[in-house]
Amino acid sequence: MGKSLLFNRLIGQRLSIVEDTPGVTRDRIYGESDWNGRAFTVVDTGGIEPNTDNEILAFMREQAQIAIDNATVIVFLTDIRTGMTASDEDVAEMLRKSGKPVVLAVNKVDTTGPTNPDVYEFYNLGLGEPIPVSAVHGHGTGDLLDACLSHFPPETDADAEPDAIRVAVIGKPNAGKSSLVNRILGEERVIVSDVAGTTRDAIDTPYTSEDGNHYIFIDTAGIRRKSKIEESVERYSVLRATMAVERADVCLILIDAAEGVTEQDTKVAGLAHDAGKASVIVVNKWDIVDKDDKTMERMTKDIRNGLAYMPYAPIVFLSAKTGQRVPKLFPAIREVWRQSGTRVTTGALNSVLADAQTRVQPPTDKGRRLKIYYMTQVGVYPPRFVAFCNDTKLFHFSYRRYLENCIRNTFGLDGTPLVLMVRQKRDKEV
Repeated sequence: MGKSLLFNRLIGQRLSIVEDTPGVTRDRIYGESDWNGRAFTVVDTGGIEPNTDNEILAFMREQAQIAIDNATVIVFLTDIRTGMTASDEDVAEMLRKSGKPVVLAVNKVDTTGPTNPDVYEFYNLGLGEPIPVSAVHGHGTGDLLDACLSHFPPETDADAEPDAIRVAVIGKPNAGKSSLVNRILGEERVIVSDVAGTTRDAIDTPYTSEDGNHYIFIDTAGIRRKSKIEESVERYSVLRATMAVERADVCLILIDAAEGVTEQDTKVAGLAHDAGKASVIVVNKWDIVDKDDKTMERMTKDIRNGLAYMPYAPIVFLSAKTGQRVPKLFPAIREVWRQSGTRVTTGALNSVLADAQTRVQPPTDKGRRLKIYYMTQVGVYPPRFVAFCNDTKLFHFSYRRYLENCIRNTFGLDGTPLVLMVRQKRDKEV
């Protein structure tokens, strides 16, 4: 049909997966766009099959219904190549019952000039004048948006929503990512199924917590082992999850409590760590674990061993299914985000450096001692520091780690990644 292709054209980026396989878009995908000075949100839904016994198709229909219920204007996209079908008539009846304004678009009218007479067949749907468009070439999208804007309410001077923390929910398939997002939002926002890989797209959803703080949750497709990635759609999903990490402020790394840390978990967590993202390790399905008074301590130790490269990430144990301990996520998210944006004055930083060198002298090699002249902060998210020295070859890894720990402990940066770069005069960063 081309809904995802049209969606991507309207928002000006490839956010929704486009594939010639029907049913690729399974959830609601949100994107921002604007036309004639009006900003608005575009929602791409899975195809609507009004009558189906297939579990995934039924989920897609429910997702589309939620989108319809929350929409200001509905764009009903049909296909000139297939002509008007019985399914089109069923969907049209469903949309009429919604009581929402509907703009009828006929896709794949890829030629310009006189209107293709086949377009007129779609008048029979009783939804008004059909607008010929080409999602591939962009023809007719201006007319389509003009028609949509005619149904928009008048603009108001309402205050813009404050900046929100973007939270990517990542993990291997079936770790419970969609269940957690749905639990937080209090609605079936994304499809939850026992079929691994149900979520294929990265989905952005705004959320305001009870204390008035704003978040945007990004539920991502589960990241499989590369050997398992056979379909091109699956490759797109891995790419989308990786991109979600890149544009997130905080990553929630979901671990299945029943399985513990697996090799795949270490790779997923590595994406967030390598990107320098503030992270919270979320141990999900805590309700199904047989526990004694040492269970949490043992699990914490196993996680610290399995994810030894990110000792800074706090651990939250919860159950997305029951809601147990889910509220504990928000203080953790805000704290790691706050730490990730911390700025330290050069004076305070060099005071710590001087004290650290007094307590543990810099290393020597063949009689030559490392001299660290000064240190300064060069960035945030995550905090990034540069130490200037006489010879980068003398700056041993263990001493770099020691200085990092001194900075963490002094300035309360124990919950964020931290980057310490080393330079010498006229030398490149190492």
